[in-house]
Amino acid sequence: MKKLAILALGALALGAASAQSNVIKIASVSPLSGPQSGLGTAIAQGAQMAIEDAQARFQQLGFQLQFAPQDDQANPDVGVAVARRIVNDPDLLGIVGHLNSGVAIPASEIYKDTNLVMVSPANTNPRVTDRGYLSVNRICGRDDVQGPVGAEYAVRILKRSRLFVIHDKTPYGQGLAEAFAARARELGATVVALVGTEEASNFQPLILQMRAQRPDLVYYGGIYDKGGVLVKQMRERGITATFMGGDGLDASDLVKIAGSASKGVLFTTTAGPISTLPKAAAFAQRYKAKFGKDPEAYAVYAYDSANVILAGLEAAIKANNGRKPTREQVARAVREVKMDGLTGRIEFDSKGDRKLSDYYVVGLKEAKYPGEVLRVIQFAPPAARQ
Repeated sequence: MKKLAILALGALALGAASAQSNVIKIASVSPLSGPQSGLGTAIAQGAQMAIEDAQARFQQLGFQLQFAPQDDQANPDVGVAVARRIVNDPDLLGIVGHLNSGVAIPASEIYKDTNLVMVSPANTNPRVTDRGYLSVNRICGRDDVQGPVGAEYAVRILKRSRLFVIHDKTPYGQGLAEAFAARARELGATVVALVGTEEASNFQPLILQMRAQRPDLVYYGGIYDKGGVLVKQMRERGITATFMGGDGLDASDLVKIAGSASKGVLFTTTAGPISTLPKAAAFAQRYKAKFGKDPEAYAVYAYDSANVILAGLEAAIKANNGRKPTREQVARAVREVKMDGLTGRIEFDSKGDRKLSDYYVVGLKEAKYPGEVLRVIQFAPPAARQ
């Protein structure tokens, strides 16, 4: 029912076709239906809380602040269709989203044509920001850092040397897996396989390859809905190799899908668990009171993403002498935001990457979520380190 309420709220908020001088809308765009809706709904709900927190403040500035959650179904075609529709609402001045890089990249090509600013809590593929669009920013890290962080842990800490690397053929999954494999090779490990698959339910052919190659670690670049099935089938068929992946595995639904097979799973993530974010404790309590559940990964990052847009909006309104700003004015103001969020200090470089991002290695010692943080490393984005 709560997902239906979110969808209805989004349809209502974007119902008007003509500009209203005192209305400002912020949309979230993420999967609110389908197998990845757990994380997508968390993004919408985190953004919703930030916007509701700010409504009284914007009322004092003379504006009615509205929230317009949208469902991209984790599908690039749907995401582009949503983008083409919502850019036509002149009152819409900011986007929190997406979950999937493969959706964000083509959708943001639509946003940039009208300078509609996007701040992503979760898109980690390097191409998201490497295109250099003024309208595109993210507060999470990048896969060309996250992949090597995972490889360092696998090879140097776990001492794994024969690695079977799989990806889901999406920009996110493939980019992450290839970055992991490249760094692992540099560290002296043998990548016995690097394969892509769109399979979601029957991984028997890959498991047969694993039996032949005898890896001591299997790495999966993809999302929990397929990763959970993969590790479950591996364990059922006697494959005991360590199972590792990226932030796409960072979801409570991984444990629901994989069951006891989730014990021992490792993943890297760019979303700090609530336990590692002291400022987020009150947010987590409010979130649970409001939605009846603990916040998933990226909920607090969506909250911060929305607050970055809101800070840029307030600065643009002030610079525009209290009048409603243009999308370009908002996009330029957002790029200049400097704030201390619940996830830490947020500042953007010239491409829209966060100047410093934390990367976490998390382990599920039991079949329970969330896991235990094993390592935290802070990096600047690659361009900033050159």
